[in-house]
Amino acid sequence: MSEHETKEPVETGAEAEHDPHYDPVIKLEHQVEVKTHEEDEDVQFKIRAKLFRFDKESKEWKERGTGDVRLLKHKETKKVRLVMRRDKTLKVCANHFLSSDIKLQPNVGSDRSWVYNVTADVSDGEPVAETLAIRFANSENAELFKKEFEAAQEANKQAAGEKKDDGDATAKKEDADAASKAEEKKE
Repeated sequence: MSEHETKEPVETGAEAEHDPHYDPVIKLEHQVEVKTHEEDEDVQFKIRAKLFRFDKESKEWKERGTGDVRLLKHKETKKVRLVMRRDKTLKVCANHFLSSDIKLQPNVGSDRSWVYNVTADVSDGEPVAETLAIRFANSENAELFKKEFEAAQEANKQAAGEKKDDGDATAKKEDADAASKAEEKKE
């Protein structure tokens, strides 16, 4: 051997099986519960898509994210909203109720995407009016989304109508109770 060559160390049985263990510097004793504000909702529909928003200043489409778009129905109010989170970061890129004034329009030159205007998208925390485009893997998925989207809009219309009817029924009952009490006083 020359002086520049070195022998490689020979591993013995004890050294080859040695697995170092390090105790954590800080022990986490309290587990933090993360709230997504989706706990009281059921997933009605879920499909993978890519979302874009129209930037009015630069007059071009900007990508918002790729992930699963879900239609969530609240267990108590029965209202449906659209929520979409980005794949890896799970950051919300779309969050709005499906009101009856939202109209899905076909995107020019594509049979697998829809364009629509929403008056209050709260994905960034504050309600903002946005023009959104949502694109799917194929035209069948786009049609399926449209069908579910419109069914959810109808469900929201009925949920709002039921609340109004319940309020009318409550008011009528209160009026009837007041009338019966007035009659009791006369007797």
